[in-house]
Parts: sequence; C-alpha cells; structure tokens
Amino acid sequence: MKPLILYDIPSQLPGSYWSPNTSKPRFILSYKELPFETVWVEYPDIATVLKGLGLMPKKRSDGSDMYTVPVLSDPNTGALIDESLEIAAYIEKSYPAKPIFPCGSDMLIRVFDSAYLDDAHPVVRLIYVRAAEILNPVSAEFFRRTRSERLQLPWEEFSPEGPKRDGDWSYLEQGFNKGEALWAKSGGDSGEWVMGDTFSYADIIVASRLFWYKRVLKEDEWARISSWNGGRWAKVLDKVQQKCHLA
Repeated sequence: MKPLILYDIPSQLPGSYWSPNTSKPRFILSYKELPFETVWVEYPDIATVLKGLGLMPKKRSDGSDMYTVPVLSDPNTGALIDESLEIAAYIEKSYPAKPIFPCGSDMLIRVFDSAYLDDAHPVVRLIYVRAAEILNPVSAEFFRRTRSERLQLPWEEFSPEGPKRDGDWSYLEQGFNKGEALWAKSGGDSGEWVMGDTFSYADIIVASRLFWYKRVLKEDEWARISSWNGGRWAKVLDKVQQKCHLA
C-alpha cells in the first residue's frame, strides 16, 4: 500500500502540526494505522498548490475564491479530497477497518460536527493571536492580514490585555460549561466516549479543537482550560490521543 498524502500547514512547534482541521485526518489515519506522508504548505502558497492539484475553490460569502487545507491525496485510488469531514467519510469508506462512523452514525456525526463545536468550544480572538505567534513568519504575516481583513478589525485590537482579553476568557469558559452540560445530559461519565462505550469520529472532532487550544496557547493558559469542569477536557484530549497513537 502506498502512503496517503496529507496537505497541512507547518508551524514552529515541535512536530509542526497544530491546526484543528488538519489534525482531524491525522488523528483518523493514525487511529486506523494507515501509512501517510505530510506535505507542508505555508498559508500564502495554499491556493497555488491546490490549483496545481486540480482542486476547485470554495466560495466566500462575497463570491471570491477560497482554497483551504486539509487535502488528502490517495495514490492507491487516485482520489483527491478536501474538507476534513469529507476526508473522514472517504477514509471510512475506502479503509473500513476500525470504523469511525459506527452503527450507521454518519448523518448524526455530521450534525454533531456542525452544531457542537462552535457552541461548546468556541473560537475566540485570543486563539487567533496565539496561532499567529507559532506560525512561520511568512504564514504569520498572511494569517494576521487576512483575519484582520475578514473581521474588519486591526490586528492589535483582536485580543489586547484588559477587558477584551477578559471577555474572551469569559466567553470561552461559558462555551466549555455548555459542553459540560451536554455531557451531563448524555449520562455524564457512564460512557468513555461521545457515543457511550463506542469510539467515533465525534471524539476526534472534540479532541481536534482541544488539541488546537493546547498547541497554540501558552502553558498557563492551557492549564486554565484544563482546570475547568473538573479537568474533563484535558482528560478527553489525552484519551483520544492515546486511542489514535498520538499521545
């Protein structure tokens, strides 16, 4: 079997990978023990590289083209897939051993993917600030400029120390408390995973967002999140990383 090829964004961190969306296929490939290689693409080069692969762009709300990673190339089948959820579905169909959509859960997990994360584990501007700090210079400049343009906000106003930073932390903790409430409603600690006793892609969805926080935030900032909700979230991430052989 030829190694699959995952297109990802590098950083200055050990191991380089950090992005929540590109981490999802990385978790899956590692969990299913499929051989793969990484092609690292800096932010300003993503459009050129993906155009060269023959991928069609997505469209922003203003109608402009947008190219994003992850992208997965499978030399065994000739398939080329983008978007993390579609990559997950492809891997599951093509390599069904050790399923991640068990018991016909594809539709339910797709709903979970769109509904859970931004409510329970929101993206706050502090995360963007920290992400820019760990990127290589060429990507960091692109990241800051494009996020400022997208949100129509000067970069220095994203999450300055003081009331705005405090507001980010308050909003983030409120989101995590919503996530805790959902776990409690589903039976609390009666099951190890989102689907009770069955590991699934839903667990990877949660872990990839937590992994992003852990990778880009400062050590004391991640420790703050780790202390919330009885330490649940650090434990969730650790369990998924172990399950996927990425601990």
